Amino acid sequence: MTTTVGILGGGQLARMLALSGAPLGLRFLAMDTEPDACAGQFAPLLVGDYRDERALAEFAAAVDVATFDFENVPAESAHWLAERVPVFPNPHALSVAQDRLVEKTLFRNLGIPVGAFAAVDSRAQLDAEVARIGGACILKTRRLGYDGKGQFRIRSEADLDAAWQALGGQAQTVGLIVEAFIPFERELSVVAVRGRDGEFRAWPLTENWHVDGVLSASLAPTRTDAALAEQAFGYARALAGKLDYVGVFALELFCRDGQLLANELAPRVHNSGHWTIEGAETSQFQNHLRAVLGLPLGATHMRGHACMLNWIGALPDGGAVLREAGGHWHDYGKSPRQGRKVGHATLRADSPEALARALRSVGAALGRESQVAPVLDALSGIRAG
Repeated sequence: MTTTVGILGGGQLARMLALSGAPLGLRFLAMDTEPDACAGQFAPLLVGDYRDERALAEFAAAVDVATFDFENVPAESAHWLAERVPVFPNPHALSVAQDRLVEKTLFRNLGIPVGAFAAVDSRAQLDAEVARIGGACILKTRRLGYDGKGQFRIRSEADLDAAWQALGGQAQTVGLIVEAFIPFERELSVVAVRGRDGEFRAWPLTENWHVDGVLSASLAPTRTDAALAEQAFGYARALAGKLDYVGVFALELFCRDGQLLANELAPRVHNSGHWTIEGAETSQFQNHLRAVLGLPLGATHMRGHACMLNWIGALPDGGAVLREAGGHWHDYGKSPRQGRKVGHATLRADSPEALARALRSVGAALGRESQVAPVLDALSGIRAG
């Protein structure tokens, strides 16, 4: 009997889940609010509002298990769905990740280091908490923010009026949180998977670079001492166990003065793990499906070295990537739009030197020297080490 996996959300993550599940003989049904959602090019698409119980009932009746393409699916809809079909990750894990205040509190309660933070309900409270925290801060919405959205950088008291004007109207709806700005040296992520039986595996620690709050490039493995990497994996393992998590997730971390500080938890397959499609024995997408179906997890070790380059707004010419022996191209089938993730490329090589050569070639051919420059700096450190 063929198993049908339901995916709430029909974006590129659902698309890549469907592509990775085909060799396992799986069928898929994606549900999205938009009729042109790109997963619909490869899997049946049910169009409906995530709060519409009639649409959710139709979805539940057609699938054997359900999962998520993005974390802003209403938690109450996930709970409703879980009464009718197995849902992984569980709705509680989803709801925790949807609220930055709850998420940061969980980090702290588990002993995972995190920067100073506080809930903000009024302008007076914002002034008081910024003064208490001291230094630069970031005002954020507690919910619905991602890829740099719903955030305002507060460098000094002079920015408080503008910050409140930008986000204060959401204090009583989605809520606000103010966090200390972390002058980090590196951004890292743990992409990990936990099975129904509690088995935990993680891919090598990944280093990430962002531009305007959106991921620009990811490199794995990164230059990190074994003790720091094990600490990062330990934090991810503790979170997964506490939440009884099933599936793939990402724990985003800042590294400052040799210390790791948690930034946020993404309860889904993650942009910084796209390199695993070609760069690891088992991709994050197939391991997510294995986990939610209760199948044995696949190996997470790397195949050499890999760098993922994100394409934002519009796709460049793919020829420069495809000319490389380890070049892999991913077009999400989306129309160009400013700030939109429309595709990515992964370059894979057996050594840091070979990966650096490929990145230089692609960067020069596409006029993307600034995008590959920080990755090349990191690779030079790996070679030197």
